[in-house]
Amino acid sequence: MAGRVAGKKVFITGAAQGLGAAMARGLAAEGAKVALADINFVGVEKLAQELNSSYGANTAFAYELDVTDEGQWIAALEAANTALGGISGLVNNAGISSREGGIEELSLDGFRRLMSVNVDSVFLGAKHGIKYLAKNQPGSIVNISSIAGLIANHTSPGYNASKAAVWLLSKNIALYCAKKGLDVRSNSIHPTFIDTPILDPIRNMFGKDEAEAKLGRQVPLGRIGKPEEIAAAAIYLLSDESRFVTGAELKVDGGISAM
Repeated sequence: MAGRVAGKKVFITGAAQGLGAAMARGLAAEGAKVALADINFVGVEKLAQELNSSYGANTAFAYELDVTDEGQWIAALEAANTALGGISGLVNNAGISSREGGIEELSLDGFRRLMSVNVDSVFLGAKHGIKYLAKNQPGSIVNISSIAGLIANHTSPGYNASKAAVWLLSKNIALYCAKKGLDVRSNSIHPTFIDTPILDPIRNMFGKDEAEAKLGRQVPLGRIGKPEEIAAAAIYLLSDESRFVTGAELKVDGGISAM
């Protein structure tokens, strides 16, 4: 039986670990070919070897990419387009967090770094990726935002601002593509606390079990999320099951946004 994304060719940033790696594994298992991009080339190269071993040669290709560098974006997309035989999906997943403190504590350099990695990356990916998606319609762009892009707190001004920017930029891209008559969709995913290395600073502070229990108590479903649960959302948005879904935000947050 063909997979849910059989024939899709997807470019994924931040693919060396965490959500990016989970999405790559899920997409490959469902029949897609994937281009894995990360500043950590060793990590994506290892994952590409794993996926090619599991699902056949030429399932996955690895690229080094600093998502804040426009020249690297242009080169990586062009190379991936050649290797995959086209690009029909783009996942802007690369991002960073930080223990910022309040707005008076966060430095301007720190704020600019968060905006550059979390927002410039989405802008550059769409700016240079749409032309490839347009040649391989139907196309889909999935931008990983955060529930922190919809709900603020008092200690993460840069993270809140950057993830909110990803949310609205996703809608702008959706409307732009629709206005051009392209069958290219753009949506955002908004996770809450997920079991990835991004939680390591909290684990290091409280210990793994206490940290995860502490975070889980903030979630109505009572636990942190699994990377595979975000991957499932991305697979849906990259598949033809969601052909009439664009400019939307998919909250995968255990109910936090319902409170």
